[in-house]
Amino acid sequence: MLAADGHVHSEWSWDAPDGSMELTCARAGDLGLPAVAFTEHVDYATRAATASDLEERLQGLITPDGTLSPPELDLSGYLECVQRCRDRFPELRIFTGVELWEPHWQSDAVAKLLDAGQFDRVLGSLHCLPLGQQLSEMPNLFRQKPAAEVVREYLAEIPRLISNSEVFAVLAHIEYAVAYWPAQAGSFDPNAFQDEFRHALRLLADSGRALEVNTNVPVHPEVVRWWGEEGGRVITFGGDAHDPTRLARGFAQAADLVEAHGFRPGQHPYDFWTRSS
Repeated sequence: MLAADGHVHSEWSWDAPDGSMELTCARAGDLGLPAVAFTEHVDYATRAATASDLEERLQGLITPDGTLSPPELDLSGYLECVQRCRDRFPELRIFTGVELWEPHWQSDAVAKLLDAGQFDRVLGSLHCLPLGQQLSEMPNLFRQKPAAEVVREYLAEIPRLISNSEVFAVLAHIEYAVAYWPAQAGSFDPNAFQDEFRHALRLLADSGRALEVNTNVPVHPEVVRWWGEEGGRVITFGGDAHDPTRLARGFAQAADLVEAHGFRPGQHPYDFWTRSS
């Protein structure tokens, strides 16, 4: 049995126009998944953006002055959809959830949402970094700065995310920036950033939270090994699917990798994976 997918997006995420909660649940049944968590995007930050940073159907969200302000999550619509799917797919464990973008910068708005939603699963993630007087997403940052500098700045912000926000239980895709690593910079070598990775992982481990192995971005065995060596005890799996066809993609290989570094499934198939020593 595949591990539960703890990071899934549906039509309730602003950047998942092909998402469908119902079809994703049906797909989970086909795959034999024990559980899914619909962790919809929550992003309150306005940032600089260009049309090339978004697929065509989302480019209308960019204002004439070149900024992007993502729509807010329709909480009531989302929760109603979750209940419909729970009624229709009783054999599937369906968790509510959110993926909070940069929650350490938006603490008041985040607190209000979490109080209203009472979510089962809360992910914290970093997608943007300051660039001048604005925030900017990874594609634009890699166009503006040397690739290694972008990754180092990204990994330097992760500890601030961990230290300044206690609202999330799982750190999502610590290698998110690497997904945009430019080909002209050569092959990405995680060992060149070992100190930065280890520092972030140590802080996360000391906070008692979980690290997500995200199969939608590069999964480097070194990062999983460093997580264990820095005291990390808990791992989750996230396919980061934005449409049903990508649910739990690469989970079998990810499970083999995680198991090779001492992590084991929990008592229930939807539990987090843990490492005893």
